[in-house]
This record gives sequence, C-alpha cells and structure tokens, in this order.
Amino acid sequence: MIDPADVESIERATVEAVAPPRVLEIGGWLVPLDAGTVGRAKSAVPLSHDATPDALDAIVSAYEARGLPPAFRIADEEGLTPVRAALEARGFVGRQPTWVKLADALTVAGYRDPAAELMQAPDAAWGEVFVGEGFDPADGAHRVAALTRSPDALYGVVREDGRTVAVGAVSFGHGWAGIHGLRTAPSHRGRGCAGAILAAFATAALARDIRRVFLQVEEANPARGLYRKAGFEAAWRYRYWGR
Repeated sequence: MIDPADVESIERATVEAVAPPRVLEIGGWLVPLDAGTVGRAKSAVPLSHDATPDALDAIVSAYEARGLPPAFRIADEEGLTPVRAALEARGFVGRQPTWVKLADALTVAGYRDPAAELMQAPDAAWGEVFVGEGFDPADGAHRVAALTRSPDALYGVVREDGRTVAVGAVSFGHGWAGIHGLRTAPSHRGRGCAGAILAAFATAALARDIRRVFLQVEEANPARGLYRKAGFEAAWRYRYWGR
C-alpha cells in the first residue's frame, strides 16, 4: 500500500505540472480550474485515498459558478468507494482508466538508447510534435500550453537528421520528478526514442538528488510495456468522472 503522504505529494505535483490558471483547495481536494482539454488540469482530485464525499457539492458549485463542467479524477481504491457511489448518485460516470506508475530514477536512467537532449525551455519544433501527424491538433495545442507553463521543468527531445521526432516534459516538485507529455512521431515509434527521453529525465532527477519518478498512462496505451521495461510499477488506477 502506498504511503498516504506520497499520494498527496504526487497529486500536488501532478496538478502543478499541468499548470491550470487557478487551483482551489476545498475540503482536502485540489480543484484545478481550466477550460482546456487536459483532464488533469480540469478535474478535482482528493489528496487522500480515504476522502469522504462531503466536499462534492461545494466542488460542483465551484466549477458551475465559473461556467466549467464539473469533473473529478478518482482512484479505484477501496477507501474511495463512498465517493464513487456519491458521484454515481449525482449522475457522474467514470471513464478513461489511467494508471499512476512509479519508478526509481537510478533504474530508469540506465534505459538510454538512442540519445536525447534536454532543454530549459521548449522550442517550436518540440511543440509541433504534439499537433503533428497522429495527434489531435486541438488537444495537442492545449497540452503544449499547459506543459510550457510548468514550473521548474525540463523538456526532452530526440532529433534525427535535424527533425524532432520525440518529445516530453519533466517537472520537479514535492520530492518527485513527474514525467508528462511523452510523444513520438508515428514514423519513429518502436525505435527507443521515448526510452531515451525517460533516461534523460531520470538522469536530470538524480542530479537534483531526486530518486522518485512518476508518470501516468492510459490503460489502453501500448506504451505501458515500455514503462514496465524501464522500471515503472503500478501504484494505483484512476478514472475521470464527468456527466
């Protein structure tokens, strides 16, 4: 069972990384307020896996008062059963199962072929991968905007013949290195590009004396196999709840 303090620190680091314009705290929940497409930037999340439903109505009101659709990100943990039941009673449905995975940076740092570069700020080519072939351009634009606002972040790229073919971002906070937005151009998948970026990010974390790394991946995403090989292990699964 994961340490409750780690649940809170991961959730705080997750929301900070996607940098919503405003975040409220209501009754032990983080309530990010964003009109974009990035689920983590616009879904309320409890800071513990034994939270109660008491704050749900206040959270719904906070979203509705700002013209935003109420949304929640809830772990499939036994302690949150009352929360999920209360959401269902209010007409919410859980979708898009997603795993939180954790790893030791020292293990991930050894997974490193081919080489990746790190940037202090993303260049135009980094952002173009998100909106290029194989990706939803509207969603990609929102992700670029969110990740480029991340505090204390680095941006990874793999280039081939002058072309940027894989990208990602890592943010540092609350004792964690959080990896977000890994994208590889369809023509270069299966060549180790994402693994190289993972290794570069883990190396950067170690340089900051950070050993703990996390990422989040949809259950249906075949990249889960890569993350497993790189040393990531499942911590918990969550779903997005909306009407």
